[in-house]
Amino acid sequence: MTSFDTTPQLNVWRALLALAVVFVMLATSGWTALHSHRAPSPLQASRSAWEHGSLAGRKLPDPDSAPGLLAHFFGSLDAQQRSELAHRYPLAVGNMNGAPVTLRYSANRLALKHERSVERKRMHDNRLSSLGQYDAGRRMHRYAALMDKGRKILAFDPNGSGRVAEVFGDLDTARRVSVVVPGVDTDLLTFQRTYKQYSAPVGMAGSLYRAERDADPAARTAVIAWADYTAPSGLGIDSATAMRAEEGAVRLNALVRALPGSSEVALYCHSYGSVLCGVAASSLPSRVSDIAVAGSPGMRTAKAANLHTGARVWAMRDADDWIQDVPHMELGGLGHGADPVSKGFGARVLSAEGAKGHAGYFEPGTESLRNFAEIGIGAYRAVSCARDDDACRTGLSAGASV
Repeated sequence: MTSFDTTPQLNVWRALLALAVVFVMLATSGWTALHSHRAPSPLQASRSAWEHGSLAGRKLPDPDSAPGLLAHFFGSLDAQQRSELAHRYPLAVGNMNGAPVTLRYSANRLALKHERSVERKRMHDNRLSSLGQYDAGRRMHRYAALMDKGRKILAFDPNGSGRVAEVFGDLDTARRVSVVVPGVDTDLLTFQRTYKQYSAPVGMAGSLYRAERDADPAARTAVIAWADYTAPSGLGIDSATAMRAEEGAVRLNALVRALPGSSEVALYCHSYGSVLCGVAASSLPSRVSDIAVAGSPGMRTAKAANLHTGARVWAMRDADDWIQDVPHMELGGLGHGADPVSKGFGARVLSAEGAKGHAGYFEPGTESLRNFAEIGIGAYRAVSCARDDDACRTGLSAGASV
């Protein structure tokens, strides 16, 4: 009889229970309620200025209007007027679903330039501790990097740990769009890395875009590195519950609905990002054709059918991924439900051969990346299923229809 070491699972479960106790203690003592009166964030201030602004005697539309209405508004303006709005309200325009994507790129570049100047001054502010000055320097260099020529920043919010999204390819002409949804510890400073670059959103998305181009050079694709939600920090209460995922799901839904044209959209949801995609699934528009999860702790459901989506649901996990030791269950709001690669879940399980642990699914040369790329260009018959997943192979033989 084969024996299994359950120590890792027990340790993780005990940690989750301990965190739950701490959370309950904090909640009952009132520490979880924050009643501070803070100044508006830069993005809030820019949106407020927009709401009170006008152009050529016309009141500006509500920045939360439907993307189609905002697209119509911007379409009624000439180039000079659009540029004027971007210069007057860079953060508002740069994060406005419905604004032309090229205008958003320009507006966010202006916002990044301003925030870079702010952080450069903070680097030499003697009122800050040496650690505060160091942090200002890190943020200043990150903003400078995001301003590099050719980068297309679709969203940017410097508040707190920061949010950002970047586009690879041409969103306006793409027939298929891939969106990389990352997991815990994702923010402005971890948006890209030099060391282990393919574990960060920029590395993931860039690698996927190149793989899609290699798979079909004629394919008109675009890839978005989407870190435009507040991800959990570390393996604490936030990562064990769906709170951050629920907030992020609203933002992801808004992004997808505002994408230009009628391109099909595939979501690639890594780690906690798969929790977010699971929460968002039922509200996403029909243009979302595929939801692929990797290294998932669960999608907040027992079965793929319960996601109530018309999208194909794919899953993969590397044999050395530590996430397999996390209990796939949900109890009292803790945990994220069934294992998406389990047979009972109902996802199409893909081969992740060559992937390197929990953060290596987008490494060049891996079967995991190749499978992602084939899904991204719609070449479903070219994907490779996990060895023991008959349902995946049956689906492919039927043309990968839902």
